[in-house]
Amino acid sequence: MTLAFLIYSYFPYGGQQRDFLKVANACLARGHKVVVYTMKWQGDMPEDLEVVLVEVKAWSRHALYQRFTTQVTEALQANPVDAVIGFNKMPGLDLYFAADPCFAERAHKQRGFYYRFTPRYRHFMDYEDAVFGADAKTTVLLLSPLQRGQFEQYYPHSVQRFHDIPPGISRDRQLPENADEIRARFRQQFRIAEHELAIVQIGSGFVVKGVDRSLRAIASLPASLRHNVRYFVVGQDKSDRFRRLAKRLGIAERCEFLGGRDDVPRFLLGADLMLHPAYSESAGYTLLEATIAGLPVLTTATCGYAFHIERAGVGIVSASPFDQQLLNKQLLEMLTSPEREQWRANGIAYGRTQYLYSMPETVASLIEDFVKENAQGSSA
Repeated sequence: MTLAFLIYSYFPYGGQQRDFLKVANACLARGHKVVVYTMKWQGDMPEDLEVVLVEVKAWSRHALYQRFTTQVTEALQANPVDAVIGFNKMPGLDLYFAADPCFAERAHKQRGFYYRFTPRYRHFMDYEDAVFGADAKTTVLLLSPLQRGQFEQYYPHSVQRFHDIPPGISRDRQLPENADEIRARFRQQFRIAEHELAIVQIGSGFVVKGVDRSLRAIASLPASLRHNVRYFVVGQDKSDRFRRLAKRLGIAERCEFLGGRDDVPRFLLGADLMLHPAYSESAGYTLLEATIAGLPVLTTATCGYAFHIERAGVGIVSASPFDQQLLNKQLLEMLTSPEREQWRANGIAYGRTQYLYSMPETVASLIEDFVKENAQGSSA
């Protein structure tokens, strides 16, 4: 088969982007041709992947996306494929990999009334309706029960097109045999003293990931504990505003912003706690990556994969609606709890579940099933 994958931009450190590449590689491994249409590509480009860089310019993001859609539609008309798979919501998709949260839910619950009269709102609602609307035919691949509930509420007529897919965690996040050695080298490199506790937050997009919430929670700790905490932020985003916030809170010397990195497993093994109080997260792979590495997790209920934290028994899920005072209390509890070793053991045991790693193969099979059914329908 020849498949077209559509994604606005690719960089190595985004969860959406990593999912896209895993699915593309799974399809390539099955002998299919994959053509990728994107506006931007950072990092290495797999040899077997045909990447078409769509050059468009516009003053606004929604205008940029509209021009991208127009050019890709014209390209696909000139060069037809067996299926079009989108990793962003847009018209013309056969299958949509739901890496993004429900826009309608966020617009109605997190924005003011007048936002609904803006061009940006109309664009993103139109593009979401092109996938989830009553007249749409796109097959939707959902990552979490939280996500399903949101889309069911706003698009009840599209439920029959939903497919739940498992996580696709990389196996290199599992606990290796030399974990203790890696942890010791990591802590030596970052000069983490034996009595210090290392908190890590991993993810690009610091605003939506709740880095501000993390900083406030750390600043709220009793002085005796706060001075023994190190906070590491790993991810690709602008950090200036968060560095300023850390300075205002008096904890700048306890915080390090390290950018996007390829050695994430070292942080999972070297840290003592993952803090991830995201505002909104369709899935949150980093939560599961921490879990199977034996790293306790404190996260928010607005993360799609938060239910895995409760199911595995590896930490605490802060309830929704969010309460900063509650998060502060929970952080103190987790840093001082005698349950840390039990949380660690629970996560390692949970990591032996095969279900956690099967997303790329599952999605590749769903794509093949779609093409076969579509071909049968056409011949009939």
